[in-house]
Amino acid sequence: LGFTSRAPRWAAAFKYPPEQKETELKEITIQVGRTGVLTPVAELKPVFVSGTTVSRATLHNQEEIERKDIRLGDTVVIEKAGEIIPSVVKVVTGKRKPDAIPYHLPTVLNHQCPSCHGPIEQQSGFVAWRCVNFACPAQAVTRITHFAARKGLDLDGLGDSVAIKLVDTGLASSPLELF
Repeated sequence: LGFTSRAPRWAAAFKYPPEQKETELKEITIQVGRTGVLTPVAELKPVFVSGTTVSRATLHNQEEIERKDIRLGDTVVIEKAGEIIPSVVKVVTGKRKPDAIPYHLPTVLNHQCPSCHGPIEQQSGFVAWRCVNFACPAQAVTRITHFAARKGLDLDGLGDSVAIKLVDTGLASSPLELF
């Protein structure tokens, strides 16, 4: 078989297909990221997949929810993408309840950020919904933890819980206020 410029052609790896399991989608929660992006997260009935118990999986954005036609109470098939990250593969529509209504993120949130109740918007050309309030506490917490992470200042002991307390008490609402 020979060689390419980087690797031998005879050294091919066989990858097994990922293990898939069915479980129930109990709820969809919304996380607010460092840049204000609202990410829907599937809260699942815990199921054992590929060596771990999975109870949450990202749904990425509203467009992905619509593409897969995900509704609350659905039976979904999940797998661990790359054997690491839990993801919802598809919905088992045969087990869907007849009264299940489509999930629409802005309507469910009443066009308000779940953290600060400020306005949310979707910029043209983008799929993500964002909280446009720069003073949003959820954004402040993730900014501080990102700044203090190993690839940043590498501050030991400054994780999520400490960042939440700093923002809640008003001691720091931005990474600069740590100094």
